[in-house]
Amino acid sequence: MAALARQLQRLLWTACKKKEREKEGREEKEEEAGRRAPDGLRSLLTAPRRAQRPHGGAEASGGLRFGASAAQGWRARMEDAHCTWLSLPGLPPGWALFAVLDGHGGARAARFGARHLPSHVLEELGPEPSEPEGVREALRRAFLSTDERLRSLWPRVETGGSTAVTLLVSPRFLYLAHCGDSRAVLSRAGAVAFSTEDHRPLRPRERERIHAAGGTIRRRRVEGSLAVSRALGDFAYKEAPGRPPELQLVSAEPEVAALARQAEDEFMLLASDGVWDTVSGAALAGLVASRLRLGLAPELLCAQLLDTCLCKGSLDNMTCILVCFPGAPRPSEEAIRRELALDAALGRRIAELCASAQEPPSLNTVFRTLASEDIPDLPPGGGLDCKATVIAEVYSQICQVSEECREKGQDGAGKSTPTHLGSALDTEG
Repeated sequence: MAALARQLQRLLWTACKKKEREKEGREEKEEEAGRRAPDGLRSLLTAPRRAQRPHGGAEASGGLRFGASAAQGWRARMEDAHCTWLSLPGLPPGWALFAVLDGHGGARAARFGARHLPSHVLEELGPEPSEPEGVREALRRAFLSTDERLRSLWPRVETGGSTAVTLLVSPRFLYLAHCGDSRAVLSRAGAVAFSTEDHRPLRPRERERIHAAGGTIRRRRVEGSLAVSRALGDFAYKEAPGRPPELQLVSAEPEVAALARQAEDEFMLLASDGVWDTVSGAALAGLVASRLRLGLAPELLCAQLLDTCLCKGSLDNMTCILVCFPGAPRPSEEAIRRELALDAALGRRIAELCASAQEPPSLNTVFRTLASEDIPDLPPGGGLDCKATVIAEVYSQICQVSEECREKGQDGAGKSTPTHLGSALDTEG
């Protein structure tokens, strides 16, 4: 396992450096001004923290299943948080709540929201929610009251805030409430039927509110600093006199959508922007559907999705929650057969590449070679990056077998000769 971890580490480092160079180009003007965004490249680790604790559950009567996972990735701190409620106290069966929160400038706001937003939602809903408009208004008030409570406890000297995206499930509707750039997508009948839209300062409605509150937009950021225009916390941007909370430069008022449930509803994916930075909503929906057809449990699917995004070059914390409805794709024998055939074909090709070279190629070289080839049946939306763990495992096994053969040869000759395993691990290709 240690050898496999080292192989993946080198593969991820290449993706990270590529993404870092792209981001450096985008932030060049901010560097020249001597002011980088709070979560800039200086906060990256020398190696990503890939550890995850995927978890999930099911609500039998409503046919609801969920999985969730989170990874710190390249960031020096984990600032994401999430919560999952398969049932809600005081409400009939069939009601559930899920939320992903993405902190910036610290984790305080995200963790507070994950702990306290559900109770504010329950308080505003009451025992007999009026659908759909009463529920939409309840969600709006819950976000604002959570922010008000957070403000009463917030140390005045601290900065920071959190985006949030919440899914409230009832037997009749799916309610999405969000502020900031954490997103959700709904897959229905094999296609994306709904996606939330990020709250950015240049969106017309956001820009109008910011200017009306006396604020400015520079470098696509509120006051040249904050990249989102709605969030919990960020109280330094909520000081415009005489204006209610929803009309401040930065507002905690959520955008709320009510979607009537349909038999064709498959799944909803909620995730922080570290996921969406590397893969589009449509691509992610295709990847999730393909993994569900393999019979992958939602929580393991979430873990694989985050590994894929990390391999694609995500530099941010990542959190995702997958909520599966009764109409979700079911395991398919044909899909499983094709996936096994793909893994076997990749294994044979990696063995060929290692056997045909005078010096064992590095894992990066093997991966780049495979990426340049036309490989059928790669996972839609994930591509070769989705198979990075499989590739690294096969490569590690080949290196191990090669080393064992060399050791046997050395014992037979009675003397030590240099092996190529070290160069396989250290060569960047």
